[in-house]
Amino acid sequence: LQNNLHIRHLAYQSVRNYLSENNFLEIETPVLMKSTPEGARDYLVPSRIHQGKFYALPQSPQVYKQILMIAGYDKYFQIVKCFRDEDLRADRQPEFTQIDIEMSFVNEEVIFDSMEGLTRHIFKSVSDIDLPEKFPRLTYDESMETYGTDKPDTRFEMKLINLKDFTDKSDFNAFKSVDYVKGIVVKSGSKYSRKNIDDFTDYVKKYKAKGLAWMKMESATLVGGISKFFDLELQSKLIDYCRMEDGDIVFVIGDSKEITLNALGALRAHLGSSEGLCDTSKFNPVWVTDFPMFDYDSESDRFIAKHHPFTAPATSNIDDLNSDPLSLTSRGYDLTMNGYEIAGGSIRNHQPEFQSKIFELLGMDKQEIKSRFGFLVDALKYGTPPHGGIAFGFDRLIMILAGSKNIRDVIAFPKTTSASSLMDESPSPVSSDQLKELNIELTKKEK
Repeated sequence: LQNNLHIRHLAYQSVRNYLSENNFLEIETPVLMKSTPEGARDYLVPSRIHQGKFYALPQSPQVYKQILMIAGYDKYFQIVKCFRDEDLRADRQPEFTQIDIEMSFVNEEVIFDSMEGLTRHIFKSVSDIDLPEKFPRLTYDESMETYGTDKPDTRFEMKLINLKDFTDKSDFNAFKSVDYVKGIVVKSGSKYSRKNIDDFTDYVKKYKAKGLAWMKMESATLVGGISKFFDLELQSKLIDYCRMEDGDIVFVIGDSKEITLNALGALRAHLGSSEGLCDTSKFNPVWVTDFPMFDYDSESDRFIAKHHPFTAPATSNIDDLNSDPLSLTSRGYDLTMNGYEIAGGSIRNHQPEFQSKIFELLGMDKQEIKSRFGFLVDALKYGTPPHGGIAFGFDRLIMILAGSKNIRDVIAFPKTTSASSLMDESPSPVSSDQLKELNIELTKKEK
């Protein structure tokens, strides 16, 4: 831990020095702010003076940094604490640190060039690691189709292969009625026992796949699994198409597009880790661009922003927002490395009409827009410059630099997966007098 905290310290200094030398101004934004949920639940802070009202701890300084651009600060940054009340996992904490950055009069190319420079500087100055002069790029669709994820780990191959044409010509009827059939070839995978394959099947079922089909290659033919449904000619074509060799195995999933890609992408990542396919000495940055503007949440029966509601659409025609929202591409982008998202950002909406329309598509009426974001929409009316930015997950960045797989390893006094602090035993009860001052009364939750 001492070494990890030393790496963290060096990274702090590296970030500040680089951005300051490149004319960025470090500006602190409020920690007590208005509750404007951006996806996760807010941590709320009751006001003693304004009883019945609450502040929220920031999920990000998003709105503040956009207002700073409107106010004429063309290059802003801060290393800032953010808070999200969400389910935890190995690379999440309820409180986390961001390198928050915003720039005016920029497009994606300017941001990519500047942030590649920052990332190269951090890795070189902290760990003497040389990153490429230009980072590779994939569109969101390319990343999903090739790796089954928008956080691709490019340290090993095992790309997803479209097998729908082959399964349609086979006698395996289970895949003929599905939208998508994809596979991955695992080199020397014929060593897997039925128990191994059953374990992999259970793994992909966590991602809603109904099962996992497979075929092994022996003596230039396919054996086992669903191979009996493929005649020899079709087998030969599939072997050539997948570039299989004796001793390989191909795993196949057929389902909806979303389930097929997510499940097979998860299996690919799992095998890459468990089989030691990843060269741990490599650090492979990849930009993922052209994200969808919206997703559709069937449970709430509404559109949700893929990145966040302040991301600009790729179209400059506001009428396009009325046609087919799910077909729209955004100007959002992520910087990924070794299977992790290390930064995410976008070009922002700088026209109030676009911003209001996007709020409407997200299910907000005019009153709700005014109540939650009226101050931002009003500010956008005062000659807002085109602007965009990015936020690095600082803890995750340090985790990668330290060679760890858990961000708790790079944080002093981290929270557990139940969001508890073992050091000071928080969260903890408070006195009835403290609650009375806040005009708060606790009630027992019905089971």
